[in-house]
Amino acid sequence: MTQKNAIVWFRQDLRLADNPALNAALDAGHAVIPVYILDDENAAEWKLGGATRWWLHQSLTSLQDDLREHLIIRQGDAASVIQALIEDTGAVAVYWNRCYEPWRIKRDEAIKSGLKDNGIDVESFDGSMLWEPWQVLKDDETPYRVFTPYYRKGCAKSEPRKPLDRPDRITYGDHDAVMGHVDDLALMPDIQWYDGMAAFWDVGEDAAHKRLQDFLEGGLKGYKDDRNRPDMENVSRMSPYLRHGEISPNQVWHIAKEYAAANNIPDKDIDHYCSELGWREFSYYLLFHFPKITWDNLQDKFDDFPWDESDSEELKRWQDGQTGIPIVDAGMRQLYETGWMHNRVRMIVGSLLVKNLLIHWHKGEEWFWDTLVDADLASNSASWQWVAGSGADAAPYFRIFNPLLQGEKFDPNGDYVRRYVPELKDMPKEFIHKPWEAGPLILQSAGVKLGEDYPEPIVDLKESRERALDALQSTKQSD
Repeated sequence: MTQKNAIVWFRQDLRLADNPALNAALDAGHAVIPVYILDDENAAEWKLGGATRWWLHQSLTSLQDDLREHLIIRQGDAASVIQALIEDTGAVAVYWNRCYEPWRIKRDEAIKSGLKDNGIDVESFDGSMLWEPWQVLKDDETPYRVFTPYYRKGCAKSEPRKPLDRPDRITYGDHDAVMGHVDDLALMPDIQWYDGMAAFWDVGEDAAHKRLQDFLEGGLKGYKDDRNRPDMENVSRMSPYLRHGEISPNQVWHIAKEYAAANNIPDKDIDHYCSELGWREFSYYLLFHFPKITWDNLQDKFDDFPWDESDSEELKRWQDGQTGIPIVDAGMRQLYETGWMHNRVRMIVGSLLVKNLLIHWHKGEEWFWDTLVDADLASNSASWQWVAGSGADAAPYFRIFNPLLQGEKFDPNGDYVRRYVPELKDMPKEFIHKPWEAGPLILQSAGVKLGEDYPEPIVDLKESRERALDALQSTKQSD
């Protein structure tokens, strides 16, 4: 008996293992027609940024290889594309894994309704969350706004589902539809700024699993204590693979737990790593329940905050890693070179922007959206609101990171700064994070002329801290 065709719509799940939509189509006895659609038309202001598009190009190329060249690639309005593909392929069903961005939820609901009205079977699945956002609520059925009770009292009570195995065999559907090619999507950035990313990352499902294994073997032990050290390797760097779905959080959770149990990893390390996966969940949870966080302050009192929008030169210096504050410049240059930044440093550079410089968190959100390979609407929005103090479970606005002290604590020998700010590579560690305090002889010995080889600090840290606190106080008085 001839198998009926079913479209499996790949989205942010660019993998074959633990792909519930793919497994469901095969379990139902369908011949699979794998499809990817770049839908910039409905994304509006949240079209993928340059670094993410670079990663997507590599990831789709890898997925196409894994699918033995059967992946149909399209761009345009997803509803129209799917309808045309149904007509071209005779598909009787469409399967996909859910996404949680507000614009995708709205679009997907309309697609599902329209297809069902036309007699097409449609099923969607959880392929990117440990727990669905509606599964974890307070006793009064309202959503949490603070991470700890959300995670401890909600999520951590129930083990995430076990990941599904990669299908042993995929039967592909026969059709006459034009296949398309990843090059048709024109994903590669117009400017040649991604060589560093290409050298830093391997992309694809196999690469995701290799990266996870490397972390487990070389970084999980000691994770709780050393994850804040950008000069060390105790971070997983799994975020871009999770963002594009080359590996699922369920796979990461269970593989990490099994490795920890088999290798006597201290509980504090594996538990803390799993809680970091929980923070990713919490960002999606907030986006689902409070979709305004993408652009509007979750805490309305910040709507009248006196952001300084008069000096765009300060923003440009921050973007270029030319603030004269070494740990900040190292982070911003790491971002531009590799498409990624260490999480502790993300907090430091964010605090400088929104508090010491009083520049709106929107500006930081936009820059990260374009330059991060793991740019994720949920995590990007929630994290910037956290830094600004305007979001859920946010750091209080008066908590202002001192980048000098942060650098000395978390990059004590200056190795991270020296890697990304080579102008300072010969500075002694006592002054690597504060070259402006070094005397003329020390600067001369290190080959540094402040204001020429390396800039003077963009702002006085003490004075700008007081200015930020005064701005916060003015907001309170206007309430």
